[in-house]
Amino acid sequence: MTTIRGARERARAEVTAAIKDEARKQLAAEGAAKLSLRAVARELGMVSSALYRYFPSRDDLLTALIIDAYDAVGSAAEQALAAAGPADHPARWTAICTAVRAWALAHPHEYALIYGSPVPGYTAPQLTVEPASRVALALISVARDAHRTDGIALPQLSEELRPEAQRLAARFAPGVPPEVVAGLVAAWAQLFGLLSFEIFGQFNGVVSARDELFVQAVRRLADDVGLLGGRRA
Repeated sequence: MTTIRGARERARAEVTAAIKDEARKQLAAEGAAKLSLRAVARELGMVSSALYRYFPSRDDLLTALIIDAYDAVGSAAEQALAAAGPADHPARWTAICTAVRAWALAHPHEYALIYGSPVPGYTAPQLTVEPASRVALALISVARDAHRTDGIALPQLSEELRPEAQRLAARFAPGVPPEVVAGLVAAWAQLFGLLSFEIFGQFNGVVSARDELFVQAVRRLADDVGLLGGRRA
């Protein structure tokens, strides 16, 4: 029975992978809004009722693709962080950002799925939240390590924003000063804004030295977070 069960699980995994691969082709050709389970089934030579046993609805398939994309970019960020070593915090920050950009450039349609326009009629479920947090958590870990070891230059924080920064710090980044957390949120948003400009073509005909611009920009973000400012007072 164990052998039969294992064979069935492998077969299911193979079919699931094939369905998702075909769906990604549709994302590239038509966009997420036009993703169709019937079209996926037709391309795979399956009847729709068979495909529904794997993904009961278009939204279930979209959710699987979204989680895969978040996990892929999150894994790229975490691997870059691990390879960078513990000593140079600005270099670790830059390594994460560079790995995220490399993934985005290599997978523009999956990037568009998770960071582009919302898919009409689709609401991401709660189970996408943890995968979506992996890049942010990698960046937070750099700031936390810098704060604990070499120290971090605390950015300015307005009194109006302080309660929100304290709430975010308590929820998402325990052990990181609220001043740094506010900077991290802004840096996270600016990182993906910079990537979206590149991926979606806003730099076309405007910026040629994109590698150089990106490196300078992410180092500026590191400075805004406090990583380049030396020990705190």
